[in-house]
Amino acid sequence: MPRLLLTGASGFIGTNLLESWKGRYDAMLNLDSRPPLNAAHQSFWHKADLLAPGEWTQQIADFQPTEVIHLAARTDMDEKTTSETGYRVNIDGTRNLLQALSNLPSIQRFILISSQFVCGPTYIPKSDTDYAPITVYGQSKVEAEKVLRASGIHFPWVIARPTNVWGPWHPRYPQEFWKVLQKGWYVHPSGLPVRRAYAFVDTVLHQLQQILSLPEKKVSGQVFYLSDPVDDIAHWVDAFSSALRGRPARRIPRQLLFAIGKVGDAIETLSRRPFYINSSRARSMTTDYVVPLEKSLAILGPGPSSLEQGVKKTVAWLRESCPDLFFPGN
Repeated sequence: MPRLLLTGASGFIGTNLLESWKGRYDAMLNLDSRPPLNAAHQSFWHKADLLAPGEWTQQIADFQPTEVIHLAARTDMDEKTTSETGYRVNIDGTRNLLQALSNLPSIQRFILISSQFVCGPTYIPKSDTDYAPITVYGQSKVEAEKVLRASGIHFPWVIARPTNVWGPWHPRYPQEFWKVLQKGWYVHPSGLPVRRAYAFVDTVLHQLQQILSLPEKKVSGQVFYLSDPVDDIAHWVDAFSSALRGRPARRIPRQLLFAIGKVGDAIETLSRRPFYINSSRARSMTTDYVVPLEKSLAILGPGPSSLEQGVKKTVAWLRESCPDLFFPGN
């Protein structure tokens, strides 16, 4: 019977995965240093620090997984450290996990969850090992991919690079975007479309399931981006604005957006607290981030939900999880 080992499944993607996939496996085990976001997933969780393999290596051996999805990682953007020191869990944690798995005959497939950030927004990679990160986090994911390729493991492996994933249980969007949008503070740049790859979390789960179920020869040793098709991000913004405010997001000229960003910089300097728009955010809002999706969509297929269905599901979660924040008085 299939047995699924997950690392880092107490986070956003893992929480959705556990909820969606429970019952598909004979057993599921989540190794994570943090408790689950969803208390209902407590039974799957074992506290584990990937930098301390002595604490969990035997548990993996006893569990005898048939499939492994390695989600565990530090994912914030700290440019004041290095990948080798601040993001050790992404690199050394991956190395420790692969070492613990190396002698297990039960494993049939391994997925490393990497990131689109192995290349910056203006660079289209020419091959699976063509990298151009512009953040420390992105560099740490490059190193994790290199660790996997150099490991010599005996079982089939796949590298999955999620794009901007959204949906229920997202750790930042409720406060950093959806709240700002609902209050009418968000303004979108007018002019040319800003084209980006975004992924509803159900798309990511569907494509991961495809990686695990397709014949080995179609996926083994491959890199896949997990994403919905590239689109003008305004469509995503307006879908949420309509659901939360009943109308599309306001537009402003880009020059005005950048002026507001400079004001935000000054506010942040004086208050030492983040402002919802600064110069960095303004640049991000007007920069395309396109990734090569042709192979992924051809082999793994599109997600099962439309944009409207994903927004509806996410807003229903917001209504249930934080009604006082988004729907006061309801």
